[in-house]
Order: sequence, then structure tokens, then C-alpha cells
Amino acid sequence: MTEPSELFGVYGAPPRDVAETAAGAIQYSPLTPGAARLEDVADGGLAGLTVLAPPGTVERRYVIAQGLRALAPGAMLAVAALKDKGGSRLRKELEAFGCTVGEDSRRHHRICLARRPQTVTGLDAAIADGAPRLDEGLGLWTQPGVFSWDRIDPGSALLVKHLIKLGGDGADLGAGLGFLSKAVLAVPKVKSLVLVDNDRRAVEAAGRNIDDPRARVLWADVRQTGIEPGSLDFVVMNPPFHDGGAEDKQLGQTFIRQAAGMLRRGGVLWLVANRHLPYESVLGELFRTTPSRADTGGFKVFEARK
Repeated sequence: MTEPSELFGVYGAPPRDVAETAAGAIQYSPLTPGAARLEDVADGGLAGLTVLAPPGTVERRYVIAQGLRALAPGAMLAVAALKDKGGSRLRKELEAFGCTVGEDSRRHHRICLARRPQTVTGLDAAIADGAPRLDEGLGLWTQPGVFSWDRIDPGSALLVKHLIKLGGDGADLGAGLGFLSKAVLAVPKVKSLVLVDNDRRAVEAAGRNIDDPRARVLWADVRQTGIEPGSLDFVVMNPPFHDGGAEDKQLGQTFIRQAAGMLRRGGVLWLVANRHLPYESVLGELFRTTPSRADTGGFKVFEARK
């Protein structure tokens, strides 16, 4: 068995020309289905860790704190972030934990190197701030870093108002915390629902938010769900359109194509999207009818029938 002092890890997907990752490093990103949990690493269990830091302050401090907790004293921590997405604050954040920091810049990223000090300050507070919690206002379990983690997304709220006549077997693609799924499962004619998300934290929260034997929560890329083609009666979704912080219109189009493949003939896709996103063309290619059911507040809702 490999000794703990020989284990190296990587969080996220740092560009190779920005930050080096040790050969054989264990992947800990919650956005990589099947990856290990950094939270499960024993204190001092890693000999080195490379992190592509997330842009959100609370989430970023949580990840760095978990990394420092998991590193052995003296082990190297390398943290990279785009300068305009937290990179400019990395040095001060690491110094606040008691680290002595070396700093470099490369390809619009700030890279900070620090050895884990014998004594780290502020770990417990940073971990508590970024940990899963029950949000009494939302009535949902959530965690910083998950999409719309501290509010109900207005697009999802609009879609819930228009969901009608659902029944049979379905899926919620990009289910997040399970807000849409709760509304779907309130319909008695729904027989089963698969909640799919590529964010482990969302999947874990949804598993706590949805207490229904008809529901199954799946940590997976939407292109690799294992859902049998042509097996579903309906799909609901508020698809993402950002990848790594940059807008990616093709991401939502991929969700639509995957939904079309899952649906039987006559099945229906209920979709909400920001008004500016160009989804009408791909919907027209894959579905017989694509009526718009709402267009308000910067969002549009479609009922697309295959």
C-alpha cells in the first residue's frame, strides 16, 4: 500500500502550461464524476497538492483550507487562478492561513506556491463557511460553489410555474439542488425521476433534499448518464451555459441533444433558458413542435415534443 506521505493530489483541472501536476496525482474535483473527495483525505495525508482555485471567495477559501488540512507539514501547495477570478487575492488568502508564499504569473493566471506550515490559522472557520448547510430560507440543503446555492434561480422558478401534465418516467438534467425535481415529484402521475448533475456537491445536497422513492440521483456528465435512449416520457431542465466561468452556448445545445436522445416519440422536453441563448434552431431540428410557453423577465420557456 502507498504510504500517505507519497500521495499527491490535484483539485480541478489546472492548465498544464500554468501549474504542474505530479504524475499519478489523485483527482479530487467535485466537478469530475467519480473523483475522490478531498474532504475524506486524512489530516496530513498528502505530500503535495495542485489546485485550480474556484472563483467564489467562500468556495475558494474552503478548498484551500481543506487542502492545507490534508497536506503534511512542509508539503507543497500550488494554487492557480485567473487574475480576474480570484488570482489577485490568492497571496493574501494564503498568508492569512499562515503560509509563506511565492508568487508567479503565467497565461493570465496567478500562481502561488507555499509549503504547509506546522501551524495553520483559520482552517476551521474557512471550512465551516464553505461546508454543506441547511438554508432555512430556501428550505434546501446547499453548499457554496453549487449553481444558485443561496437563492432560487429565477429561470427555474419560472419553469416551475409552467410545468403541466407531466407523467411517466422522466429526468431532470443539471438538477442542482433539486428545486425543479421537487416540483416534478409533486405530480402524482410521475412514476420515476432521475436527477443528473456533474457537481458532486449538488448531487449530495439533492440526495438530502429529495425524499421520494421514485427519485434517483446520479453524479454524471450529461453525455454519460447511462439512461437508455428513447426510454423517457419527459425531461425538464435549466441547462448551464458557462464552462469554467466563460459563456458556452454549445453546452446548453448539448443538453438539448442529450434530452432528445433520451425521449421516446411523443415525449416532451420542458426547457427554460436565458432569452439571448440561441436554442430555437437545435430545438427545431430535434423536435416536432417547440412552442414557447413563456417569455418574461429575461427568460424563455419551451415545451418541445419529439
